[in-house]
Amino acid sequence: VYQARKEILEQMKLTSGMRIADVGAGTGFYSILFSEAVGDAGWVYAIDLSPKFVPYLSQQFDQRKLNNVTTVMCDQDSICLPPNSVDVAFICDVYHHFEFPGDTMRSIHRALGEGGRVIVIDFERIPGVTREWTINHVRADKATFINEIQEAGFDLIAERKIPGFKDNYFLEFGKHSR
Repeated sequence: VYQARKEILEQMKLTSGMRIADVGAGTGFYSILFSEAVGDAGWVYAIDLSPKFVPYLSQQFDQRKLNNVTTVMCDQDSICLPPNSVDVAFICDVYHHFEFPGDTMRSIHRALGEGGRVIVIDFERIPGVTREWTINHVRADKATFINEIQEAGFDLIAERKIPGFKDNYFLEFGKHSR
């Protein structure tokens, strides 16, 4: 996902003024790219569950003088954002860690505004094809994840092909009204 960052950003179709939730922001790599993509009129929420990452993220953003990024410490079952606060939720190599995927995705549904989108990049999990480490690390396959996300109020819009992806896939979902 590092090597494919340019293609990922192109497929996301971010524009100035958008509000994006980087769910499971980790080191903040994508949050920093999103900050530039949405510009001064936009906003990025760098969301993480780890008490170690959140202060680290704040430090990274302060050092870069990013004025359109907020760090958010989330819960295991919620991204902890208010209703209608974001246009896009980005979940990169993190969805397979969700312990309460239904609750977490419903919190994302609430946080997304009308026409909101969710981008999920995760690992393929195909017995006999996928590396053993990934099989043991990722809790379910793509079809299971799609089903979980759809049950939380989303429609699968597309699976986008990203050049260079070998072990990952890129899914785009749209929020539907309940």
